[in-house]
Amino acid sequence: MLIGLAVPPLATAARPLLAPALLIPLTIALLRLDWRHLYDYARRPVLVAMATVWLLGVSPLVMWLVVRGVPLPPALAQALVLAAASSPVTMCATVSLIVGLDAALAVVVVVVTTALMPLTLPAMSLWLLGLDVDIGLATFMARLSWLVGIPFAVALVARRLVGLERLARNARPLDAIAVISLVIFAIAIMGGITQAAFERPAAVLGTLAAAFASNLALQLLGTLAFWRLGARRALTIGLMTGNLNMGIILVALADKADFDIVMFFALGQLPMYMLPALLAPLYRHAVRREGVGTDA
Repeated sequence: MLIGLAVPPLATAARPLLAPALLIPLTIALLRLDWRHLYDYARRPVLVAMATVWLLGVSPLVMWLVVRGVPLPPALAQALVLAAASSPVTMCATVSLIVGLDAALAVVVVVVTTALMPLTLPAMSLWLLGLDVDIGLATFMARLSWLVGIPFAVALVARRLVGLERLARNARPLDAIAVISLVIFAIAIMGGITQAAFERPAAVLGTLAAAFASNLALQLLGTLAFWRLGARRALTIGLMTGNLNMGIILVALADKADFDIVMFFALGQLPMYMLPALLAPLYRHAVRREGVGTDA
């Protein structure tokens, strides 16, 4: 991301690679996830259903109510609601495993919400919330469907044709491809941000502050909403509530999004990469106090 900010021509040149750079890591994440957790939680679907409704329905509605009462620029308000209506990033499962949260729950919820998001997000953002984004409901839904459908289809076919053992033997090359793709994505998503920082520094700083504040606020809200389930599960759902897949919305909107929406989605990557590391001691402390071991 810093490379993209420091070398604007490189970010501009990488812009056409934004979609493949987003789809490749998502596909590899679905290849590498332990899907046995899906079958484990299928026997107790209530928690997954509650988390799914919270993430795809309640959370964006709460965000919409908040932005209605706060004097924000219209594009920033739209970006906040769009982001809140998205599914969690697959990184949440990895972070949960590292810091001792419920990684199995994170895997299941990420997969379920990602699969459902093409149906729920357009309806929430364009119909129920009446956001003024210059793209039709059917077009938005279709773009999200293929962006989510391609990784799922490729992952399912590859797991059957290649086999889980061969995929496991090639885990490091797959991870290397994912990392390279994420670097390209991080550079590409910074396109235009440097120029905006010089021309409108206050707007950029305000957007960055909103990105950090919304991430933390959503994490806190999700944690409190599920606190009765125990700290470990509540913090897992809180982590997913704040760290959302804004990149897929950006690619789906393509050239139809206002630049200030694009700017929020770009700068919103910073708290997603930084906050899990900063909050890791808090997560581990809460898990230790609850007396639950990690999933490692």
